[in-house]
Amino acid sequence: MNDAVLRELVPAVIGVLVRRGADFASAEDAVQEALVRALETWPEDPPRDPKGWLVTAAWRKYLDTVRADASRRGREVAVDAAPVAGEVPAIDDTLHLYFLCAHPTLPPASAVALTLRAVGGLTTRQIAAAYLVPETTMAQRISRAKRKLAGLALDRPGDVATVLRVLYLVFNEGYGGDVDLAAEAIRLTRQLVALADDPEVAGLLALMLLHHARRASRTGPGGGLIPLAEQDRSRWDTALIAEGVAVLQAALARDRLGEYQAQAAIAALHADARCAAETDWVQIVEWYDELLRLTDSPVVRLNWAVAVGEADGPQAGLAALAAVDPGLPRHTAVAAYLHERAGDLVAAAELYAAAAHAATSVPERDHLVREAARVRQQLRS
Repeated sequence: MNDAVLRELVPAVIGVLVRRGADFASAEDAVQEALVRALETWPEDPPRDPKGWLVTAAWRKYLDTVRADASRRGREVAVDAAPVAGEVPAIDDTLHLYFLCAHPTLPPASAVALTLRAVGGLTTRQIAAAYLVPETTMAQRISRAKRKLAGLALDRPGDVATVLRVLYLVFNEGYGGDVDLAAEAIRLTRQLVALADDPEVAGLLALMLLHHARRASRTGPGGGLIPLAEQDRSRWDTALIAEGVAVLQAALARDRLGEYQAQAAIAALHADARCAAETDWVQIVEWYDELLRLTDSPVVRLNWAVAVGEADGPQAGLAALAAVDPGLPRHTAVAAYLHERAGDLVAAAELYAAAAHAATSVPERDHLVREAARVRQQLRS
């Protein structure tokens, strides 16, 4: 059994232990110990019932830990009466684990790390490598999150919106180390679609698929950013686009519009255009209007200003941009782009340079430096 299939079993096994009386932190630790043992023994002696094997191994590890803690002797009597092996109920606790890991009391970074560990089945080392932080740092982050969840019931009502935000955070981290976080987020969201009867979950999956379809075209050979309008669309993954559109259409048909469905609709319109010039910016502005009605966030308003500039001209875009907080990331870069389209190359060059200075990543900074140089070259010619 490969590592990916093994990870699929993790949330269900944790759920069984919690239902038997283990607290979340102890259950998660016990399952991780069982996973290590499985990876050591299964290649030579694979079990007939992988889930049952993991439940038995993890439960025994949990009981060993409880028995070793003299201060919890009273609890040992209670848990020792529970079945150690035998039939594993078919109840799937994965959805509850999503809610627990994305609990509103947790900071976003901790919720993401705990979700990847408990629901995704990744090791602390893998999560640390993906986030480019030391393993000890990630271990402390996960430990703090588990301590914060101590005492919370598994059946406490969850908030699907929080779960979706956590999964989208995972997706936007991209990839690093030996774990592709974008692919992992898609895998977990697919799983959530099967568990939660909510069109917004499907909307998030569609959005991820449509964005992921463009991944190969987003950077050049040297890692430089390639803007959407300049991407080689022949490199877009048409199968992912088709799947994303189908998932979105099914979600929209339920007539319960949410922000992820609206964002996916915008991504689908970009994917539908054979070239940048054929983009249906009028429809995109209409979807941004819907998105602003659902969530009037500064980031959405910034993107809406760009769309207005494309649909109604750069002056209209600049007027829309005037209502957006100038301290927002990317505000200066958007202003530079709209000024360039309006023919004000002097202002555009200055704004591109200022945006490069404020960039938060090397690829973004390098791209904006190149844009500033390109516009200055036009001024000299």
